[in-house]
Amino acid sequence: MTLHTPVPPEHRPAAMAVMSPPDLFGQLLSPEAQGHLRHLADLRGPVFEDFSSAEAQELLPGVEVLVTGWGCPALTPEILARAVNLKAVIHAGGVVADKMPPIPRGRTITASNAGEANGIPVAEYTLAMILLANKQAFEAANLYRTRRGFVDREAEYPAAGNYRKTVGLVGASRIGRNVARFLQPFHLEVLIYDPYLDENAALSLGTKLVPLDALMSRSDVVSLHVPVTPETTGMIGARELGLLRTGATVMNTARGEILDQPALEAELVSGRINAILDVAMPDVLPAGHVFYDLPNVILTPHIAGSMGTELLRMGDHVVSELERYIAGKPFEHPEPLGSMPAIQPHLETIP
Repeated sequence: MTLHTPVPPEHRPAAMAVMSPPDLFGQLLSPEAQGHLRHLADLRGPVFEDFSSAEAQELLPGVEVLVTGWGCPALTPEILARAVNLKAVIHAGGVVADKMPPIPRGRTITASNAGEANGIPVAEYTLAMILLANKQAFEAANLYRTRRGFVDREAEYPAAGNYRKTVGLVGASRIGRNVARFLQPFHLEVLIYDPYLDENAALSLGTKLVPLDALMSRSDVVSLHVPVTPETTGMIGARELGLLRTGATVMNTARGEILDQPALEAELVSGRINAILDVAMPDVLPAGHVFYDLPNVILTPHIAGSMGTELLRMGDHVVSELERYIAGKPFEHPEPLGSMPAIQPHLETIP
């Protein structure tokens, strides 16, 4: 990151950082990024865990920019009413709106999230796992460990490889679209299902738009990239899993709720299909769960999203968006916030 000319003191907005644990600030922002942020803004107080302390309450009325991260509590109407000068929220995480109450009439608060930055490692993880699944690398590793000797790869894995295989992406979300782009250099057929995507948009991603049943029945690897909504909860159930080819792999980096887990368990215990699960229900499975012991299941502990050095990408996002704000430019990754209904007199009078 290049350190730009410091902003004159009179142009530096008062800022406050809130995230939990506060140590997360140092994981998100490198020393260089922290220095850059302090040149851009007047960062007041320590990194706060919430808004409840006397110091946080005292600083809130003067704050123009909030820098938030994972663990930041929701801003209640009372907090928003106290933060009378708040004009921008820059979030080092996926969503801001669920932390914000409706914005009162007469106020303008803009917001930015780091969903794009956080989605890149998820897409990278997905790409890596797709290529390894088609290569049957996990089965080969298990066999080699068990046999402890020569493995005739051509005899044991005649269908292994990525050439001319088919990958199905369920959901053209931000992450789903990145996965589609990452897959373009490979000799794979990529199918995509999303009821809100049109054929031209699918083609621009290097994919073919198909119904869900066709995607499930034709794909060697199916990867899920939809948010949790009433429409998507349990959308991949026994019927959909039953459409998968024997030996196919289903991968979930989205949320455990998307898959009907009892139906998935039945298929996996039978050995008919494989699974790569970075999420499940619950997110941390109990110690005795069968998924830990099945050879056709790869479990990872919710690591697809940003971790380690990848967190620094999110901190760089915060600094970049703060630069844009100070320059009077719109955020590169804005998030719409809800407005208060026209008549809300009981909220207008919060002290």
